[in-house]
Amino acid sequence: MKAEIHPTYYPDAKVTCASGGKTWIIGSTRKELRVDICSNCHPFYTGEASRLLDIEGQVDRFYKKLSVRQTYVEQQKQKEELKGSPERPIDELGISTRAIDALKKAGIENFGQFLEKLNGGNEAVLAISGFGQASLTAAKKKLRSLGYELPAAAA
Repeated sequence: MKAEIHPTYYPDAKVTCASGGKTWIIGSTRKELRVDICSNCHPFYTGEASRLLDIEGQVDRFYKKLSVRQTYVEQQKQKEELKGSPERPIDELGISTRAIDALKKAGIENFGQFLEKLNGGNEAVLAISGFGQASLTAAKKKLRSLGYELPAAAA
């Protein structure tokens, strides 16, 4: 080691906490040290950290966001499972409410039942009271866009 380039070492340096007032002795290159916070008053060591989080509601907000995300993922998964399924509700056909109500009165509750009715031809579907040509055309477009195969009689 080179001489006279190292700082003086004090084995009995005094450390004082400014917020708690506690003092203790350590070895240091400074004779006296002042710290803002020590292990006696720091929230992590005193257990106040959990109380602070609960006061601000950060944990609750995080769990709320997490549950909303899980609900959204489950809904998307259910939609994906229903995609192409004959059990998909007729409400998702995207036609007028009048036409949906007419289909429900005729006992058609899902896409599979509607496709069965279409199997009898366009006239079979148009025979339903309150269901017209415009609704039939819109329903066929929506079914094709969702990937359903239309019966040959209805094409």
